[in-house]
Amino acid sequence: MSESAERGGLAHRVPDLGALELLLAVARLGSLGRAARELGITQPAASSRIRSMERQLGVALVDRSPRGSRLTDAGALVTDWARRIVEAAEVFDVGAQALRDRRDSRLRVAASMTIAEYLLPGWLIALRTARPDTAVSLLAGNSTVVAERLLADEADLGFVEGPTVPAGLDAAVIAHDHVIVVTAPSHPWARRRKPLDAAELAATPLILREKGSGTRQVLEAALGTLARPLIELSSTTAVKSSALSGAGPAVLSELALGEELSARRLIRIPVEGVRLRRALRAVWPTGHRPTGPARDLLGLTRAPLA
Repeated sequence: MSESAERGGLAHRVPDLGALELLLAVARLGSLGRAARELGITQPAASSRIRSMERQLGVALVDRSPRGSRLTDAGALVTDWARRIVEAAEVFDVGAQALRDRRDSRLRVAASMTIAEYLLPGWLIALRTARPDTAVSLLAGNSTVVAERLLADEADLGFVEGPTVPAGLDAAVIAHDHVIVVTAPSHPWARRRKPLDAAELAATPLILREKGSGTRQVLEAALGTLARPLIELSSTTAVKSSALSGAGPAVLSELALGEELSARRLIRIPVEGVRLRRALRAVWPTGHRPTGPARDLLGLTRAPLA
């Protein structure tokens, strides 16, 4: 790898998606020529792209011979990493497509932020496989906003995280989640041995989602009182970033914290005497059961629908 590439950002150090897709095709087909044909490029162009990727990474990826193309040991390892990047790009793509308010949309989905960020993209990828011609638009907001969209006939199906079903809506439980308390490792709570109780949690200013969010509703229902906000933010990502900075303890969905907890960049604080488990629900206007693509999407969440 060149010195300039080492000094540059990720864009200089990580191959582009096209190159990674080519490497995956070579691994799957065992032939650079067949991989090139599948991707609609010439074999010389494919060879040039592989060589360029090898120079960029500083390792040999493919052994070429008259019998075909075989991954080197390093190439096999890079291919495993490449597969994760391409899969993540597919999730990004389907989510971005759904955010576009397209006029030909035949399925309008409204989802609370945690579900929109961490669960919905996977469901939409599965829906695209089952119904490739279905256009989807996504409206993301807190659980209160989702209910308002559905009742105003601005969405066909919604997903919420609150402790109760909003008035005027029917619902099916699709999953369960835990709301947890986390802090940066530098916070005094990260070294405590005794779990927090409800009184201490209620008395402590916390980094919280805004009023109307499902996470906030679950916390306040469990405490039996209004929480004390240290900072109020309108997205899960913003709350997480504030907690990572050491600003204070935060309350977030466990779904959003897998990587940070595994790497111990955030520490889970035990809590006793407070029920912070919640149901995640699909919702729709009372008396109007989902049909067509909305029913298909509901089925992909494994929600029961009598």
